[in-house]
Amino acid sequence: MAAWKLTSDEWEAVDRFRFKTRDASEFRNGLIILKSAAGESKAVIAEDLRCSVGTVDIIRKRYRAEGVEGLRRGHPRGRTSLADEDFLNVFRKVVETPPQDLGYGFNVWSVDRLVQHVWEVTGVKFSASQLRRILKDQGYSFQRPKHTMKGKRDEVAYEQARQELEVLKKKRSARTLVKS
Repeated sequence: MAAWKLTSDEWEAVDRFRFKTRDASEFRNGLIILKSAAGESKAVIAEDLRCSVGTVDIIRKRYRAEGVEGLRRGHPRGRTSLADEDFLNVFRKVVETPPQDLGYGFNVWSVDRLVQHVWEVTGVKFSASQLRRILKDQGYSFQRPKHTMKGKRDEVAYEQARQELEVLKKKRSARTLVKS
């Protein structure tokens, strides 16, 4: 392999990058390039900086391909989300459709019900916490449904009973002891 050579401008750019960063691995990456340009072997660099020879190879390769930007910490790719754009389009339609329009006997989506329905529609099952995160990322807010009898009860009789209860609460109970 050809010897590493850096121009004075390249050396200054790497050195400037190294001292501006607050990330220890980026500082190390800059040192790898400078030590390589100073003629040190991969094994010596790896030993001095307590990293593997493979890391030295990777950083050198990234520097050759991308320059100083290749020294920045890369973000691991991780597993791709199952919530791709097709899923999100279906998901938005489901969330915006009242459950009763889909044949359910309830009128508000709960996260658990949404998990079950989304699974049936898309074939993708998420946990409730994951679905809450997706809801938030998509700009939806959710609240636990408040279960009331409003709309299912006789409102006139309810109001009359509520007023009678208020009157009874204000009266003294026969069992209340009175101090004299």
